[in-house]
Amino acid sequence: MERLARGHALAALGSAQKPAVGVPAYLRWVNRPLGGRVAVEAAVVGATPNQLTAVSAALGAGGVLLIALGSGPWAPPLAALLLLAGYVFDSADGQLSRIQRRGGPAGEWLDHVVDGVRSPLVHVAVAVYLFRTGASPALIAVAALFSVLVSAWFLSQLLAEKLLPRPARSAEQSPSFADSLIKQPQDPSTTYVIIGLLAVPVAFGIAYSALFVWQLLVFAVSLRRKYRQLRSL
Repeated sequence: MERLARGHALAALGSAQKPAVGVPAYLRWVNRPLGGRVAVEAAVVGATPNQLTAVSAALGAGGVLLIALGSGPWAPPLAALLLLAGYVFDSADGQLSRIQRRGGPAGEWLDHVVDGVRSPLVHVAVAVYLFRTGASPALIAVAALFSVLVSAWFLSQLLAEKLLPRPARSAEQSPSFADSLIKQPQDPSTTYVIIGLLAVPVAFGIAYSALFVWQLLVFAVSLRRKYRQLRSL
């Protein structure tokens, strides 16, 4: 792949950003900017979007394995850091494709496959960790149900995007600070940070269970809204 000058890459990145409307706080103010920096450096050295996707998958796999098999109080925080790093590369691959103007269905498909596998496996790994450490059966069940929830949510979002007509973008619509904060619990970063508390059982159990209940309620509201939209077509 042809290498780009850093100035050229920065200019291309600045003109090809996704809108910030409805984007959770961490993704909007932390992950996308970090992913942009990675994408620019990748463009400078001539890396490809698929290579960044592979790095994201490897970091995510390392985090999942460390959750499931690691021991010691250091394992959960390190796993959380690996997952957060993988999340940065998950943002960087799309930004690199826009910098290089080489985005296509194959790369987008691969990116979604990695996301679709990683999301439930994180919670499966949490269930394994809880089982190994003698946690309560109720909390283990929450982790197992969480893996089903994130898979169902992921599939429902993809199908809705495919079946519903694309909404027209309004030039007057601007990103809301409050909306980004409200949507933060749905962002993967919230799950990863809570996973870093696995070695502190009480704090983890409360935070993880609360997050599950919140996401379940939001998912139910989302399903109802999307079903009504689809019935109206």
